[in-house]
Parts: sequence; structure tokens; C-alpha cells
Amino acid sequence: MASPYINAPLTPTRPRIYTSILAKVVWTLVPIVTLGLAAAVPFVVAAVKGVVKPWLAGVYIVGDAVFSAAMAISPGADDTNPVPGFLMVLLIITAATHTALLDNERISIGK
Repeated sequence: MASPYINAPLTPTRPRIYTSILAKVVWTLVPIVTLGLAAAVPFVVAAVKGVVKPWLAGVYIVGDAVFSAAMAISPGADDTNPVPGFLMVLLIITAATHTALLDNERISIGK
């Protein structure tokens, strides 16, 4: 009879945030669909599950707060300054990319 300890991993596996490909797609779409306003949500959930360290979620919370404040004090709808739009697109792309990479084993920053 074979021992169950022969094929057991030597170290405990890291907790996962995604249980399926569909879950990964849905979580990656959160920053895109909310236009970056909920970019911190996947990272807060990952921090609660123990996938990433809480400081990483904090960085996204602060980034969301700064972005929201910058958009709130924007001069007006007729302003032609491209910086707020560029920052919004940059936040959306960054948050969606980082959300898709949350369960990647090759990336160790914040884990």
C-alpha cells in the first residue's frame, strides 16, 4: 500500500483567489466595467483571503481615493485637459492587468 506522504507537497500551497477561468475573467472585468472606481476591490478580497499582503490592497485603496478626488475637483465638463482621462485609462489598464496576475506563481511582489 502506497503512503499518502510520498506525493504530498513539501510546503503548503499559497491560497488562491480564482477557482476557475470564469472567476478570473469576472474579477479582471471589475476595474474595467467600473471605470477604475472599484479597482481596489479585487485586491481587498485577495488580502482578506491571504493571497496578497494587506499593504498592496492599501496602495490600491489610496490610488482609488486620489483618483476619485482628482476627478471630483476637475474644473468642468468643457475642460479640454487630457490628463484626467489619461490617468483614468492608466488606472483601468494597471488594475485589470494586476488583477489578472493575482494568482500567477512567477510574481512574488506583495505576496
